[in-house]
Amino acid sequence: MNIQLGRGKVVRRAYGIDEIALVPGPRTLDPSLADTRWQIGGVEREIPIIASAMDGVVDVTMAIRLSELGGLGVLNLEGIQTRYEDPEPILDQIASVGKEEFVGLMQTLYAEPIKPELITQRIQAIKAGGGVAAVSLTPAGAARFGATVAAAGADLVFVQATVVSTAHLSPPDISPLDLATFCAEMPMPVMLGNCVTYDVALNLMKAGAAGVLVGIGPGAACTSRGVLGIGIPQATAVADCAAARDDFFNETGRYVTIVADGGLVTGGDICKCIACGADGVMIGSPFARAAEAPGRGFHWGMATPSPVLPRGTRIKVGTTGSLEQILRGPAGLDDGTHNFLGALQTSMGTLGAKDLKEMQQVEVVIAPSLLTEGKVYQKAQQLGMGK
Repeated sequence: MNIQLGRGKVVRRAYGIDEIALVPGPRTLDPSLADTRWQIGGVEREIPIIASAMDGVVDVTMAIRLSELGGLGVLNLEGIQTRYEDPEPILDQIASVGKEEFVGLMQTLYAEPIKPELITQRIQAIKAGGGVAAVSLTPAGAARFGATVAAAGADLVFVQATVVSTAHLSPPDISPLDLATFCAEMPMPVMLGNCVTYDVALNLMKAGAAGVLVGIGPGAACTSRGVLGIGIPQATAVADCAAARDDFFNETGRYVTIVADGGLVTGGDICKCIACGADGVMIGSPFARAAEAPGRGFHWGMATPSPVLPRGTRIKVGTTGSLEQILRGPAGLDDGTHNFLGALQTSMGTLGAKDLKEMQQVEVVIAPSLLTEGKVYQKAQQLGMGK
């Protein structure tokens, strides 16, 4: 429904994940029967959860371990891992400085040039360890290093920016990355993002994307919404882009994976995103809290070290358990940030969804009081949902 914002502007209402709830239907099933398998770019995984391509979240060791546990981790090829032969002292520096110093420090650290040989080394190390080698580049990075990534044998490539479109205008002296040509020429599937609208998602699919990333600004460490004033709340963004996927499939017979990227902290958030139409989700801060994460209890966005306009910050997330606890359990916390697989299976069982396609069809209602109704004691005592 359109709303008149003022005499010259009509707007529509958009909804965030916290404003919706999932409605049980007439059937339930045992959680052990819930099939959470999915495919992204032809790679099948047991758990529809991807760890974000952020330097505090994924390194080679995390990528391998996530693969072992049934998930997927994406390595940032324009970050610390490809600028420094030994990234450990650099990560120690980032974790050691105060709030006032970290932006300047990170701008200095990320000014170190990217080394193509390290791109090759990191990809080959993940593959040698038995992991799925999923990597991320900006459009500019893809133009520079696409051939290196292809030669190194990456399994999946994510081309990501705050906003990606197929109609990018550049100055006369700059040749923008042709997304359709890049998708056609790369020897592995290419995921494109980020976007938040039906039309852009559809255009990315027509360009050859194997998957589309949905989300602008909801991430825990992202400040794009404050700096740039742009974005659409995730529930609406996912539903719109999922509609583009369905229409594209009906028209072409090619199914393009929709990945909700950012703003998801709990198991309930993940369940609601899939119910809105996502095939899987990408999360950062929950995995940054793993003991194995490279961030030393900190998390920061990819745009944080920008030399001209940082659009992220470094947040302290702490360390709450092992990666296995966070992804598969058993949970050691009562706030929904452990055992994401168990939460998804239990939610699917409660809703009677046998697989992810059925989960996408469950009833959703607008429920702004969902997280606060009856939770006075939890809030007062900072327990469970009141943390």
